[in-house]
Amino acid sequence: FSAAIAITEQPVSVSVPVGYTFTLRCRAEGRASLQYQWFCQQQSVCRQIPGATKPDLPITAQQTQLYTCRINDLYKNAVFSDWVKVEVHQCVARGLPPQLWRGEPVIVLNPTEQRVEVGKPLQLQCAAMGVPAPSYQWYQNGNLLEHQKKKKLWISHAKVSDSGTYLCCASNSRGEHWSNAVDIHHLQLCRLVFLLATGKIALLVGNNCYQHHPNLMAPITDVFELSRLLKQLGFQVVSLLD
Repeated sequence: FSAAIAITEQPVSVSVPVGYTFTLRCRAEGRASLQYQWFCQQQSVCRQIPGATKPDLPITAQQTQLYTCRINDLYKNAVFSDWVKVEVHQCVARGLPPQLWRGEPVIVLNPTEQRVEVGKPLQLQCAAMGVPAPSYQWYQNGNLLEHQKKKKLWISHAKVSDSGTYLCCASNSRGEHWSNAVDIHHLQLCRLVFLLATGKIALLVGNNCYQHHPNLMAPITDVFELSRLLKQLGFQVVSLLD
């Protein structure tokens, strides 16, 4: 029965640049000597990795794959580790010498500014490298979004209240890295601002008191008369004095 074998250290997912070398680890305890065998899966095809029969699996990252380890003893007891994902980034952020990287999160895909319509989907993406693979947390206007904890922020039906500034924090046990902040606008709001801007609005400024000039006699009465006239012509009038 499988309880005869207990996994004491599960492998962990990683997110790394192509060509990066690292090791997946699995540890187990049992009543008899244990045997290890690693498997990988890509595009729903699972295969045994030839020669991968030790608790440590050295990998040079080439393509994104899933991995698991089977542990068995001489009595036909067997358990499988968690499946872990090795995410491989073909394009890496500039200025990141791999030899200096120690697995701390590094953003490799930033979200982009968007304009969306109310009721339509809103999707933002962020991606980061990290060992172990980073977790994600999205923020809107500085406020933590409780249910947005994936690489992709997804809102199926956007509301006006979803407008604002968004950014994502990628973190693991080695640190954290913040994405660029992006502004999300709604097309309805843009149209409203345009309509207001193209409406008939008049701004009148009447300056009467000057520091180095005698006070003028007419500005206040001029503003009053012009305001009355412009209102008759259908303008909204804003009057400022001094």
